[in-house]
Amino acid sequence: MSKRSLSEWLTRLEGLHPTEIDMGLARVRQVAERLDVLKPAPLVFTVTGTNGKGSTCAGLESLLQAAGQATGCYTSPHLLQYNERVRINGEMVSDEALCRAFTVVDEARGDVSLTYFEFGTLAALWLFAAAELDAVVLEVGLGGRLDAVNVVDANIAVVTSIGLDHQEYLGDTLESVGFEKAGILRSGRPIVSGEQDLPESFMRQVDALGCRLYQRGRDFGWHAQVGSEWDAFAGVGSQLVEYAGIPSVSLPRDNLSAALQAFLLADLALSEAKVKQALVDAKAPGRLERRQLVWRGQDRCLYLDVGHNPHAANFMATALAGHNARRVAVFGLLADKDLAGVHAPLGALFECWYVAPLESPRSRPSADLCRYLAGQGERVQECPSIASAIAQALDNSDAQTEIVIFGSFFSVAAAILWLSETSGVLIDG
Repeated sequence: MSKRSLSEWLTRLEGLHPTEIDMGLARVRQVAERLDVLKPAPLVFTVTGTNGKGSTCAGLESLLQAAGQATGCYTSPHLLQYNERVRINGEMVSDEALCRAFTVVDEARGDVSLTYFEFGTLAALWLFAAAELDAVVLEVGLGGRLDAVNVVDANIAVVTSIGLDHQEYLGDTLESVGFEKAGILRSGRPIVSGEQDLPESFMRQVDALGCRLYQRGRDFGWHAQVGSEWDAFAGVGSQLVEYAGIPSVSLPRDNLSAALQAFLLADLALSEAKVKQALVDAKAPGRLERRQLVWRGQDRCLYLDVGHNPHAANFMATALAGHNARRVAVFGLLADKDLAGVHAPLGALFECWYVAPLESPRSRPSADLCRYLAGQGERVQECPSIASAIAQALDNSDAQTEIVIFGSFFSVAAAILWLSETSGVLIDG
């Protein structure tokens, strides 16, 4: 049989298992044991949370690399190409490396059926183990307790936030979500929490397993300084470490401070200057990412955000309210997301909503979005695609109006593709 291309492999993986999501660790553990990837590196960070996982992973990855650690990072979903999910020393792995890993996993699994995500997770773990890395950062795909990533025992666990999303799998209360997120904890090992209001279900697991909890606002966090500078602090044992005068960063400071706390718990040497630079260097596409372009001869500002649930919408509303500007929304949403919860904190921020379907069979019809938003008193314009929505938003607003594109990874991916095809793009991310 001829070798498959990456696109052929991905198409095959989509049809291997009868369901897209099939929570549980039994199948993936069986194959992981055959591959000997249950310990992909001496130091493992596992990151879960309703929002903020990607930026926290990016912060950890940057800090580890600055400390001279050979580092792997596994995240999901991707924006434009699958390779984004698996990075080694900051670089996406090649098509060839992924195809080789998929072949190894396929041979090892035998008659064990794996989902797309499980297959990809095992491939990433195999690549990391083969590269003989010092540290890996693993982002949970969904929940925590039954997620494929949780087949690996983390040295240090991180929970970024706890909110409602994926209720059909995680339950419709914060207590049920908290229990699922707590599944990544391991007995006697530290847990870093960016969430300040932890559910009782989570705390019961912390106590039962004897984990040392480091919580934002109590053990670590940050303070704003004059201008765009900020200070961070973190705790290691009984000591408090402070970093003053950190320059402006592109990622949320809550998440970067959580990454810093987790990194310091690994007891790796890194100077204060290098810590600050690593935080500045940390990047994660689509997290209130600022872009500029020249449109019709005028400089225009766009913000791209993958936020797609009420918790993310609240964060975005707070961040945008921090500076006065006129703005309009370009918006698409998947059908299983909480439209009312996403809209609620954002309604007063946009002069108009340009809504469009997403390139996914799970997309909520734009007519549904229009109907709901108009019923809430919003000005709405229905568009055939995210690309056309961006163009219409630019054409129908002046140069002082910001365009905010959000609602899904699909929204941001479409925006990035449109920007790459539009002349005069100035990337300012």
